[in-house]
Amino acid sequence: MGSNFLIIGCQRGGTTSMYNYISSHPKVKPASQKEVHFFDIYYHKGIEWYKEQFPNNVITGEASPYYIIHPHAPRRIAEDMPDVKIIVLLRNPIDRAYSHYCHEIRLGAEILSFEDAIKQESQRLEGELEKMLNDESYYSYAHQHFTYLERGKYIQQLENWFRYFKDDQILILKSESLFEDLNETMKDVFEFLNLPDQKTEHKVFNLGNNPPLEKELRKEISEFFTPYNEKLYSYLGKNFHW
Repeated sequence: MGSNFLIIGCQRGGTTSMYNYISSHPKVKPASQKEVHFFDIYYHKGIEWYKEQFPNNVITGEASPYYIIHPHAPRRIAEDMPDVKIIVLLRNPIDRAYSHYCHEIRLGAEILSFEDAIKQESQRLEGELEKMLNDESYYSYAHQHFTYLERGKYIQQLENWFRYFKDDQILILKSESLFEDLNETMKDVFEFLNLPDQKTEHKVFNLGNNPPLEKELRKEISEFFTPYNEKLYSYLGKNFHW
């Protein structure tokens, strides 16, 4: 059978919390792991391998936040699961980028300061997307781990997804709403998944204790994201007030 729903991103946007909240519903059973990474990293294993990651005859799904930015994921998913329901969590791109950076520090993948990392991002990513587009088997470590600013260009990613899926197949939520009004947000999610509503208990998942971001650097990054955010608000007809 495979997956009924996918949480495709964004990374450090509450996907772990969302997945656990959905999986706590009595009518839902989780996959073998939260992040199956089939449509981005393990596509070569084949669709039958993917189906084996899920229980049969129940509502089930996975959350792989790299999907949202991976250039081949939307098309692959549309071909293999054209009716799947897709959930997107979008977090303030400044907070998301910094949280992503701190996460990579904890993983041991990043050695630069945050300021240097974002300054060198374009250099680190140079040519990587082209290699991925030209060779579907090519894996880019830099594209997965060092896309601090790139992942915050939500408008570009969503335009790609809406090329393959109908509007009513994609639920877009503001990450901050998940924590500010949990039960109202989950009510929308359960309705989207055709599940009866239930009260959701707030729990903390995958929290990173990060040092504060310098005000001047935050201002600089905010100015970088402003045009992308404005295009996003216009595209969705919704202002997230970032």
